[in-house]
Amino acid sequence: MSLTVEAVQTALKDVVDPNTGKDLVAGRAAKNIRVDGGDVAVDIELGYPAKSQIDALRKAAIARLKQLPGVDNVSANVTVKIAAHAVQRGVKLLSGVKNIIAVSSGKGGVGKSTTAVNLALALAQEGATVGLLDADIYGPSQPQMLGLQGRQPESLDGKSMEPLEAYGIQSMSIGYLVDVETPMVWRGPMVTQALEQLLNDTNWRDVDYLVIDMPPGTGDTQLTLAQKVPVTGAVIVTTPQDIALMDARKGLKMFEKVGIPIIGIVENMSMHVCTNCGHVEHIFGEGGGQKMCADYGVDFLGALPLEMDIRLMADGGKPTVVGAPDSKAAEIYRAIARKVAVQIAEKAKDMSSKFPNIVVQNT
Repeated sequence: MSLTVEAVQTALKDVVDPNTGKDLVAGRAAKNIRVDGGDVAVDIELGYPAKSQIDALRKAAIARLKQLPGVDNVSANVTVKIAAHAVQRGVKLLSGVKNIIAVSSGKGGVGKSTTAVNLALALAQEGATVGLLDADIYGPSQPQMLGLQGRQPESLDGKSMEPLEAYGIQSMSIGYLVDVETPMVWRGPMVTQALEQLLNDTNWRDVDYLVIDMPPGTGDTQLTLAQKVPVTGAVIVTTPQDIALMDARKGLKMFEKVGIPIIGIVENMSMHVCTNCGHVEHIFGEGGGQKMCADYGVDFLGALPLEMDIRLMADGGKPTVVGAPDSKAAEIYRAIARKVAVQIAEKAKDMSSKFPNIVVQNT
């Protein structure tokens, strides 16, 4: 019996992408199947960055196809194609940026900025082009976390700014433009205008994901950003304690009101593991993040431990993902990044560039 394209397609239904939970056919990843006698070739296209996953997925596809009767040689080419996805209605996409991820928290002190920078770095490690916008005007922390204190962005045309780069990601922050000890004694409208300028006047260069480290809270600044910035989805950061969860719920509801999808929830300081004896203690409570996800029908992206090294490396300008890439915490951040990217890949794509501008003129 001769080998057919249909037989190859049926076999690929047995190969499941562990990141999406879908087989290669159902997930529309298998493309351009070719059969030439006993030789089989297939292209596998992923919609999310997965540099660390590609080899295993390719081997799984080849192993399954080699089981087909009559197969001599198998070739599987795995590639990544990240598309721009739809944002809230009435807001245009930002030039040079495909997708924007807002990392938010209902209150300060829950590790939002640490999560944002490690999420950005993890997406970059998986092969994406990533930008990071520090939108916390009153307390910018990304310059220190990225080891870029004292650096200033260049302006090649006197109007726009070039993002600073560290560890393979592009970044912009008010912290690059003012002295570290200068307090930003500004009212809401000034803050909003500054954030819009940082976002729109930065020459982001073909960014697949722009991670925005949002200010804590749900005030006027956050609402204005949510209404004017083309956000693909939001990540909510919280700790397990009831007070933090109360504020995180308010942040989630704010995004829902302005039509921004919730990608999921990250729980920081989930537990503390004693460095001496290994005893696990839930200092801030247990299961709060999972319960919030169940209440609102959103994904639980992951839980990070209360760990001294995470804090030390962020303070030292070398966050966990790059400072200790083989650590368990770094792997948790990378797993969170893949879940975020998969969630975005499964959203509706932005088709605005496919349609021509229609002009109606009176004649």
